[in-house]
Parts: sequence; C-alpha cells; structure tokens
Amino acid sequence: MQPRDFSLYGAVDLGARQAAAQRRQQTAQSPSQPGGPAPAGGGLVIDVTEETFNTDVVDRSRSTPVIMDLWAEWCGPCKQLSPVLEKLAAEADGQWILAKVDVDANPQLSAALQVQSIPMVVAVLGGQLVDGFLGAMPEAQVRQWIGQVLAVAEKMGMQVTAPADADIDDLEGGADSAAGVPAAPGIPPAYAEARAAMERGDLDGAAKAFEQELAANPGDPVAATGLAQVNLIRRVSSYDQAKARREAAERPADVAAQARVADIDMASGRIEEAFNRLLGVVRRTSGEERDQARVHLVGLFELLPPNDPQVKKARSALSALLF
Repeated sequence: MQPRDFSLYGAVDLGARQAAAQRRQQTAQSPSQPGGPAPAGGGLVIDVTEETFNTDVVDRSRSTPVIMDLWAEWCGPCKQLSPVLEKLAAEADGQWILAKVDVDANPQLSAALQVQSIPMVVAVLGGQLVDGFLGAMPEAQVRQWIGQVLAVAEKMGMQVTAPADADIDDLEGGADSAAGVPAAPGIPPAYAEARAAMERGDLDGAAKAFEQELAANPGDPVAATGLAQVNLIRRVSSYDQAKARREAAERPADVAAQARVADIDMASGRIEEAFNRLLGVVRRTSGEERDQARVHLVGLFELLPPNDPQVKKARSALSALLF
C-alpha cells in the first residue's frame, strides 16, 4: 500500500463530498432537510453521517460555524474530549454547532476528510474545511481554538460574536482564506512556521521549525509534542503497512518490526494497542533490544500530555517491567 501525503493542518475541498451527498439526497429521504426541524438537543450537538453531511455540515456552515468531532467508540482520548466539546457547545447556545462523526460508521466521509488519527477536530466555515487539532486537548486550549474559529467566521461576514480573548487582529489569513486558523496571539513564530510547512506537505521543514524552537526553549511542551507528531507522520508515511503487520506477526521478538506496527496503531488512534505492543516487547527481551523498545515507547509517550491516563498507565507498567 502506497502512503499518501497528508498534513495535520491541511484543508480539503468539500466540493466532491457535497456533490455526492446531493446525488444521494435526490434518491433518498434525508432525516434532516434544509428548513426542516432542528436536530435533537436544540441543534447544538448533532450526529452526522455520510448521508446527512451535506445538509447538516456544508449547508449549515454557510450561516453558522460548524465544529466537527471525529471519534470512534474504541478511542479512549475521544471519550475525554467529546464531553468537553459538548459542554462548550451548550455554553455557546447556538453560536456554533457541534457535529459528531463516528469514523468507523462513516468510512467514506473519513477518507474524504483525510482522517489519520482521532480524536480529530476541524471546523467548517462557508462550506470550507478549516484546520484544527488532533488529540484530547485541555478545555482551556479547546476554548481558545474555538475563539479563533469564531473570529475568522466573523471576518468572513458570518453573524457570530467571538469571545473577548480571541484577538482578530492577530489572526492570519482571515476572510481571504478559510484554509487555516492561525495559532493564538503571542505564540513563538516557530509554531506558525511549522504549520505553514505542514500545509505545503514539507514535514522536514516542520520538524526543523520545532527543533529550532526546542533549541531555544528546551522545555517547550508544545514544540516537543509537535516534533514527536511530525516524526511519527514521517515514519508511518514511509511504511508499507500491510507488510509491516505481516512482519510483526511473523517476528514477535523483532523490535523494529514491532515498533513499526506500534507507530501505525498510534497514528490511527489505537494508543493502548501501541503501548501494549511495545510493553510486550520489553517484557520478552533483554539487553540492547529491550532498551530499543523502551526508548521507542517513551518516544510515543511524547505524543500525548504527560498526565494523559493512558500514558500514566503505560509508564507504570514500564516501570514495573524495568525495576
């Protein structure tokens, strides 16, 4: 299987998705028609499918910002993030709509949105996809990002009132392009440089920007996480995933083979599976091989916040194996 190019912050054209949905709507009754009754819960939080995406997301986004929560039942971090998004949607009281998409139940939609890892959160403004974030971010950061989305929507002429802490003058691109929501005011320029590199598919450039920030500020957690994510993407993009899984199944003691599948699982949001795979290698090996597995596992920990429950659990398990 050939790897496909993708970006954490890339935008996709929803035109093809919209046309396909329109064709389906001509032959089937959609449960949510334009001008029809609002979804349950006052329309603040809605479940979206491939059939309703055109109406509930694309059409709706022309008047109201739509924030999409891409999740799956097996995804632990999704269960941490979704309640935060639902709480903020309730607080917004119609200022924006939360659209929830089960990626397992909607594989074609997931492919169209280039979903590589979940939880994944993006926004749709005026029928165009706006970049977002991966992983279960803390509520304060989610709130800040939503403020930036609303600020861009306001600059596009949509009738929204952005929170006071969203400084419109600090937003880049604005109404000229809904393809990217810039970072919050006051962040290091390296973050913007890394995002720009990701948007053009230059993962090496993104890594360089994060490395320069870490050289200047070694304790910067955002740069460390960003670099770890870029490095994971670079590795996974180079793998033949079917071959990697075959090799791992055939060679359970091969650290490199197991590490490749752990990377693939991690990039797919199967965090616990990735951690458990490498913990198993640590358990079965010794000496240099054990240390290689340990180092790779610790590197995967950097993709998540230090206080993430799954990281805490895996760290504890690793400690028990080593000591």
